[in-house]
Amino acid sequence: MASDPIRPSGQSDLLTRIISAAVLAPIAVVAVIVGGLPLTALVALVAAIAFWEWTAIGNASDPMWARVLALACLVVGLFGLATLRSDWVILIAAAAVLAVLAGTRMPPLRWMGLGLVYVAVPCAGFLLLRDAEPFGLYAILFLVVVVWATDIAAYFGGRALGGPKLWPAVSPKKTWSGALTGLAAAIAAGGITIGLTKAGDYRAGLLLAAPLSIAAQAGDLFESAVKRKFGVKDSGSIIPGHGGVLDRVDGLFGAAALAWLLAVAGLGGGILLLPGTVVRVAESAP
Repeated sequence: MASDPIRPSGQSDLLTRIISAAVLAPIAVVAVIVGGLPLTALVALVAAIAFWEWTAIGNASDPMWARVLALACLVVGLFGLATLRSDWVILIAAAAVLAVLAGTRMPPLRWMGLGLVYVAVPCAGFLLLRDAEPFGLYAILFLVVVVWATDIAAYFGGRALGGPKLWPAVSPKKTWSGALTGLAAAIAAGGITIGLTKAGDYRAGLLLAAPLSIAAQAGDLFESAVKRKFGVKDSGSIIPGHGGVLDRVDGLFGAAALAWLLAVAGLGGGILLLPGTVVRVAESAP
């Protein structure tokens, strides 16, 4: 009797990815819906792991006391920002500045300081955008949908259409066709999401989705460039089939950072807002 064919490693990899996503996605969804302390705890956990991976990628694990202290500032700063509604993010900023300055004598500290900024900005932005009422939940839904639509469409569009590479020196598999497909899908998905939730004008959703999609793709490329600089394939191995946390949230980090900046600048189109912002409940578009 002929032996069963060996399942290709790619198929096994895909199955592992699906199982991991099926376990983790519901946890993230519930935390985002509930908001408050559960979401803060989840974001702080993601931030802590992402920072730990960042320092490992850049060979900045020593001195360990500085690594642990920077991690503590990051987590305490995020909890303070989310629960006390104060300027606790200054704690993270101060730690980052001191680390970068001290990095002139101890280079690993500079990398730790940059890691604090890289992780804290999108995580703080994510928490603040979610806390803005009455549409904080919908703003996060909009942001996540844009990032997911970008990732999924770019993957399948690139495979189906092929063509010139986007940045072969950094990410050999990414193509211009995939990037443009992801951008188009994000614009459509963003407009539909805002139209269905009525959390703003769908036309604002269309306009905001484009730069957020570009930021998500830039975040992905940035992390790839960092890993290639240090000769690292994955940021970690904590998520079976997916690698590290940074490998999964690099695009979301890019989009969340830009979303916060747009909200601070008052360019959120009534969708991306900060806590305490007075908004008029959107009426249905004609």
